[in-house]
Amino acid sequence: MSFLDKKKVVIGMSGGVDSSVAAYILQQQGYDVIGVTMKLWTHPDESQNMEDTGCCGLSAVDDARRVANQLGIPYYVMNFKEPFRKKVVDYFIHEYLAGRTPNPCIACNRFIKFEELLKKAHALGAYYVATGHYSKIVYDEKINKYLIKKSNAAEKDQTYVLYNFTQEQLRHTLMPLGDFHSKEEVREIASKIGLNTALKPESQEICFIPDNDYGRFIVQEKPEEVVPGNFIDKNGKILGRHKGIANYTIGQRKGLGIALGKPVYVIDILPETNEVVLGENEDLFGTELIAEDVNLIFLDHIEEGMEVMAKIRYHSEPAFARLYPDKKNQIRVVFAQPQRAITPGQAVVFYLGDILVGGGTIAKRVK
Repeated sequence: MSFLDKKKVVIGMSGGVDSSVAAYILQQQGYDVIGVTMKLWTHPDESQNMEDTGCCGLSAVDDARRVANQLGIPYYVMNFKEPFRKKVVDYFIHEYLAGRTPNPCIACNRFIKFEELLKKAHALGAYYVATGHYSKIVYDEKINKYLIKKSNAAEKDQTYVLYNFTQEQLRHTLMPLGDFHSKEEVREIASKIGLNTALKPESQEICFIPDNDYGRFIVQEKPEEVVPGNFIDKNGKILGRHKGIANYTIGQRKGLGIALGKPVYVIDILPETNEVVLGENEDLFGTELIAEDVNLIFLDHIEEGMEVMAKIRYHSEPAFARLYPDKKNQIRVVFAQPQRAITPGQAVVFYLGDILVGGGTIAKRVK
């Protein structure tokens, strides 16, 4: 790719403060910066697009364009709706209907931001893509590999959703916010240079489900496939009726619509029989899981019994675990201490110190 310009970078601009400041930093570092907002989704109710609905709303485009104008950089809105629908939304729906709980941000990073956007960047002659993720990409000369390291801002670290990177993608990716120690530092820079996004609140919801009601969204998309069934206990006794397995996730307590005189939780989902298993909090704990679709960032393979720190959800604390190669592209993860609500469909991610080793999708909890 000798025709690519190593000083040219396409940055994904969501209209938020992080990508805005990332664009500014890259500009200050001497890069020829091109701002791009990825048009991912159009809400059936067009009025939703006028609201602040994450990276999919019209307000995001307006904010990103305004920042680009302030910085004096070229700015484009690019249509990624088709790959986003196929790789993220359809996957999200399919996983919930299969009784799993997917993480659409991981799929979006993998297939859209660092695959599709990278193609667009190369088409524009840019060597790099960049984002406002709180993470560090470094090159290790000893092993001749790129590494992903945790952000200096521990509470903002986003490496959990970045475990699918390939070495080739890392070679062409910049993440300039990893050295900051807090979001407040980023906001201070935005305020100092007069960016309109300086005080913009963070978006918490999934961009294509602005009201966060996953069940309602899936019923709208696939009404014929969300079928009521039985709540059962772990011995198979019928306890009541559920609204369709897509409405539930492991560990859920609220919104079950069933009263049994004591707190109960979803402890398993059985798509083959369309049943949701309820139990007590203690039933949610386990020490082993099988991970599939595993990606290793800088290792060729996992050594038997390799010791790592592992996370089973974005906001969980890393816990000591050992890794054991299982079937092809699967790993058995054995924790030293029981973990609560190991959830199929979510990611399990591995660390050595502050270095991201890789991760995979939780296929099942080993009982």
